[in-house]
Amino acid sequence: MRTRRLLLLLASAVLLSGCRSGVAPAEPRASLPASTQGSARLAKVVSREVVDERTDRLTIDSPAIGGVRSVWVMRPTAWKKGSSGWRALYMLHGCCAGGAWDWLKTGEVERMTADLDAVVIVPEGGPMGWYTDWHDGPAWETFHMTELPALIEPMYGVGGRRAVVGYSMGGFGAFGYAARHPGMFEAAASLSGVLDIRNDVEGFSAFLRSHGVDSEDVWGDPSGWAADNPADQVTRLKGVRLYVSSGNGDPGPLDARTGVARSDSEAGIMRQNETFAEAAEKAGLTITKDFYGDGTHTWPYWIRSFRHALPILLPRD
Repeated sequence: MRTRRLLLLLASAVLLSGCRSGVAPAEPRASLPASTQGSARLAKVVSREVVDERTDRLTIDSPAIGGVRSVWVMRPTAWKKGSSGWRALYMLHGCCAGGAWDWLKTGEVERMTADLDAVVIVPEGGPMGWYTDWHDGPAWETFHMTELPALIEPMYGVGGRRAVVGYSMGGFGAFGYAARHPGMFEAAASLSGVLDIRNDVEGFSAFLRSHGVDSEDVWGDPSGWAADNPADQVTRLKGVRLYVSSGNGDPGPLDARTGVARSDSEAGIMRQNETFAEAAEKAGLTITKDFYGDGTHTWPYWIRSFRHALPILLPRD
């Protein structure tokens, strides 16, 4: 696997000319899991815990990660054992602290999705996993895009329709996965997502180092980052319904108290989102923009954006 990614990175380095117009699109990756593909046939569910009447917590032994990871699965209210043809909504979390449970701990996602015809799949992605097969490290993308669909979707009767959403680091993952796996997702949403890691390579690398991660362990030399960068891969998202949201970093109406400091991280992400949206519109993509002005890099804005994104992710047919 690492040999394949090294070849991809070397190819990208040759093709890059220092500007986006010269960037070659990433090589498409498999859009559907297969029992003979990668390590999917070796991954297994080692335990299943009933959290509540809708939610299970699965523990997955993942060869791609090299250990066990948790995945939460929420069934729609109308789900019954043996039923089939359900849509899937994959939900990707942000970086640094918390994890997948952050999506579920307030109960808001459960309430919003209860009457939708979708199985909600919320996997762990590591505090700094960045939703990719690392150049030197764990294969998060293989875990999420190959192992989990092969294991979980048949268990819960998922059909062929999927959507994906993520906030912050998870927004990077949502658009990156949709771009690199054409045909797998019909809709994708990024909520304050990191959509252009090449916007400030030095600053972004320093941010990763501050959390104990070497960016070259994740993506290799920066000359090859375009292959995983949503802003460079917009043409791979044609045919996918897109929703993108971000605030400008100034404290806004959903901040819980007065005197909240300006969020420089959200301001930088807003600039990345504008770059991505401009490229997407030039490419003729179907994109809904929600650049809502004042707002920090915090949960109240992400859950509000998730509510706005739901009709795009899971339209009522």
